[in-house]
Amino acid sequence: MEVFHQLQFAGSTLAMTLHRPVEEPSAVQEFARKCPVVVICHGFVGNRIGVNRLFVTTSRLLEQAGFLVVRFDYAGCGESTGDYGALGLSSMIEQTHCVLDYVYSLDGVDTEELTLLGHSLGGAVAVLTANSDPRVKNLILWSAVAHPFEEITAITGSDVQNDCYRLGTTCYLGYDLTPSYFDSLLAHDPLEAAKHFTGRTLVVHGTSDEEIPVSNCSRYLDAFGSNSRTCRVEVLREADHTYSTGCSSEDLRRLTLDWLNAVRHPQERHTTR
Repeated sequence: MEVFHQLQFAGSTLAMTLHRPVEEPSAVQEFARKCPVVVICHGFVGNRIGVNRLFVTTSRLLEQAGFLVVRFDYAGCGESTGDYGALGLSSMIEQTHCVLDYVYSLDGVDTEELTLLGHSLGGAVAVLTANSDPRVKNLILWSAVAHPFEEITAITGSDVQNDCYRLGTTCYLGYDLTPSYFDSLLAHDPLEAAKHFTGRTLVVHGTSDEEIPVSNCSRYLDAFGSNSRTCRVEVLREADHTYSTGCSSEDLRRLTLDWLNAVRHPQERHTTR
């Protein structure tokens, strides 16, 4: 069951879609238990739909498997109000905390099995949020940014960044970015934050990603180190940044679901470090 919801945050209205498993008469006992939760964090100038509807199809697959899933638009993105380019990474972390507050207010939620799933810059946001929010038990990082300032400015191009500081604002794909946005990227180090996470982590990247380097997999693996309960890394051959090539999106969804199911049933888990 999919429900549209709006959440207030610091003068902005965040648009979100809640996927809740439907209780069927033949499965009353199964659904009487509380649902594990997955919250999806989209990336730079993205939205809760995802390229080729990646977040939609993933959410529906997880919902069918018994997970409660929340996907939302950061302020200024998708259907949310607000000014994305004036807020920055710090605000994205605060917004994610706000969404977690909302999730915790819901009935039938297993608060001991809360997973943040972040794609690209959303992966960095997920790690940074988990570092300051012990409610996050698991992390799933898809093509995650490891060095926010360097990697995002590589995407926008140096001219966009230079014009932004020179003129006070600059437009990128319809988003007016401000110096405070780039300053916010400089202010956070997700790899350092990863060193303090003690939960379970799945890190996935594609070999054909031309936006964020696949070497970030090894960087995150080293950062999570011995503190993380388990850290599994998977590299998908020929997958691009948005998992739009070949069967990569299907492979990504199945891998993610299998890992989440293994987390739910530890006796069947086969994660490696």
